[in-house]
Amino acid sequence: MTAPIGFGERLRRAVDARGALCLGIDPHGATLRAWGLPDSAAGARELALAVVEAASGRLAVVKPQVAFFERFGSAGFAVLEEVIRTARASGLLVIADAKRGDIGSTAEGYASAWVAAGAPLESDALTVAPYLGLGALDPIIEAGRAAGNGVFALASTSNPEGAGVQGARTADGATVAGLLAREAAARNAAAAEAGEWGDVGVVIGATRPLAASGIAASDLVATPVLAPGFGAQGARLAEIDAIFGAAAATVIPSVSRSVLDAGRDGLVDAIEAHRAELAR
Repeated sequence: MTAPIGFGERLRRAVDARGALCLGIDPHGATLRAWGLPDSAAGARELALAVVEAASGRLAVVKPQVAFFERFGSAGFAVLEEVIRTARASGLLVIADAKRGDIGSTAEGYASAWVAAGAPLESDALTVAPYLGLGALDPIIEAGRAAGNGVFALASTSNPEGAGVQGARTADGATVAGLLAREAAARNAAAAEAGEWGDVGVVIGATRPLAASGIAASDLVATPVLAPGFGAQGARLAEIDAIFGAAAATVIPSVSRSVLDAGRDGLVDAIEAHRAELAR
């Protein structure tokens, strides 16, 4: 049986074809109300599917924020399943922003839900919380690889509360964020040797300079970087090279509010404006 193309290479090819911009799908209450929609699973469905339609053919990646669906219980998860399925069928890669993480059989359960072949919520990648140790997430990583899917492990996030933990130093002087990036790079070593992108990505917020996080750009050569913090959070897409330096080539910048705030009728124009800024 032929092995599936790995997530990293699928992502790289999609980025080459349609650019690196990732659009978050965040149906929180304020946005739904601004769109004139009810703050309900039905409202979330209408917004999310409109975003998928606008992004299809224009972007490579969308990122549903699971919390904004999960808050509606089983009805919200049913909507999320539909959104993921519709987005993937339209040619978009889906990063499920769920930030899951646990050990042993519990990690296997998360894998079975999100990244294993045929999983009910199967996504092209899942954000994971590695603070039980990146090795604890190997069941998720390996199940994803078997299906051609991947993960993005939180390393240096854009929220100010994370800096103290993520910037703490290990015994060898590395920051926790730097250690996680290094461990991700080790799991991507085979892809790096082949000149490809690996399946284990990291999340690095664009609001904190790479050097300040203690992350070496050399550890990101084959590691996809999901970078929130652009748009409404303050970082500018046109400054991506200045923020990430030599690591910019593997960065997937993520925006959400700065597009969704344009409303249903303004989605396409907002997407194109952000793509143009990134291209500059």
